Parts: sequence; C-alpha cells; structure tokens
Amino acid sequence: MNPAILRRPDACLEKRLEDCIDMPWIYLLIAGVMEWGWPVGLKYAWTENGLRIWPLGGAIASMTASGWFLLLALRGQIHLGTAYAVWTGIGAIGVFVLGILLFDEPVRLLRVLSAVLILAGIVGLKLAT
Repeated sequence: MNPAILRRPDACLEKRLEDCIDMPWIYLLIAGVMEWGWPVGLKYAWTENGLRIWPLGGAIASMTASGWFLLLALRGQIHLGTAYAVWTGIGAIGVFVLGILLFDEPVRLLRVLSAVLILAGIVGLKLAT
C-alpha cells in the first residue's frame, strides 16, 4: 500500500473517493483525534463541588466515537498492532498539547522530545504499512 493517504492520483481525477483516499487511515486519524475528548472531558468533569454531568457526557461520547472510528479503521487493511499504536499515539500527543494549552502544564525539553518520538513512531508505522 502506498504510504500516503492518497492511494492513486489517477483515481482522484476520476472522482472515485474510495479509490482516491485511504479511508481506513482517515478513520484511524479521526479515532485518534476523538481520543483527545475523553481525558479533557474527565478533567473538566471533576471539580471541588463534585461531578459535572455535561463534561462527563462529552467524555463518554468522545470515547464512544473514538471506539467506533477505530472499529471502522480495523475493517480496512491496517494491522491491529499498528492501528492501536497509532490510535493511542495520536491521542497521547493531542492530550499532551491540550494539557499545555488548556491546563498550563509545563513545557519542558524532555517532555517535548518524548512527544516528538511518539510522533516519529506514528509516521514510521504509517510508512511501514
């Protein structure tokens, strides 16, 4: 399989979306992004005054959507180990960045380099597929 998201540029000209775009990888990307919602939702759900329902509901919805898109991705030709590693890696990097942006988590060189290594692993797994 071509390591790019676009499978066959000639198919793109013929306007057949399923031949043009590697949909399992798109589903996997969506699943990984949906992974961001549940830890952030859980963080917002718990306060000193107790549990807040709406952020908890958002976290549950995000978990459900993430699992659904992972299921769609696995129906394609992505190996389970690759899919799981990419899914959790996208989630980890996204939550790492959101932690910095939303919760003032520290930006330290070793933390950033570690996130870059996770990203390199995701790219490597995609290229090896």
